[in-house]
Amino acid sequence: MSTLAHLPVEEARAECLSLFAKLEALSAEADPHTTAADREAALELHVADALSGLEVPELVSARRIADIGAGAGFPGLVLAIALPRAQVDLVESTGRKTAVVDRLIRAAKVSNARSITTRAEELGTVPAALGGGRDAYEAVTARAVGSLAVLAEYAAPLLREGGVLVAWKGARDPSEEAAGGAAAEQLGMAVDAVLPVKPFPSAENRHLHVLRKISPTPPGFPRRPGMARKRPLSGDPPMPRA
Repeated sequence: MSTLAHLPVEEARAECLSLFAKLEALSAEADPHTTAADREAALELHVADALSGLEVPELVSARRIADIGAGAGFPGLVLAIALPRAQVDLVESTGRKTAVVDRLIRAAKVSNARSITTRAEELGTVPAALGGGRDAYEAVTARAVGSLAVLAEYAAPLLREGGVLVAWKGARDPSEEAAGGAAAEQLGMAVDAVLPVKPFPSAENRHLHVLRKISPTPPGFPRRPGMARKRPLSGDPPMPRA
């Protein structure tokens, strides 16, 4: 566990020990959550990477978190275990993947996590007051999902004002960051920070991009499913939704 010693939240270290035991139990999972054959490597590559999000204070203090494009549960499931006071919704459009997440949640006995089989754009159309995800979350996370401009558009409708998007990225890309900042301006968001992750093996170039929601999501968002990827926002105003 020495590779996790840099984590800023002391309790996370103890939680990691518990999580590692749970991962041992999950090794027989029929649809594996990782391609790493060695469980120690899986811990380092996936769990340590997920827990690096605890460098963001707003993520640590969040009581509702949406992990969009959750895949097989990283970082959302790890964050749920490390942050037991938070409700973590793992949002994934593919039912096969959420079925895997559900099995992992049951096997790990995580009571504060659930999967939601939907697209982020669809979750953001229904107000929180009516049981949906719009304006419902203090934090949105995304790892290996899309560009910053796309992620900002996914996250903005889901976040409460003052909430943050935390996006896991590799080496910094000025053009992607410029596009992400331009998209954020159109969505009532602002770039808050870019945090380098303290190195552990295979993460020398990892950065956490933090975008904060500073005003209500403008009318017309979310756009139709798929539009954020097909026509990412630029410096120009978006076309009205059909």
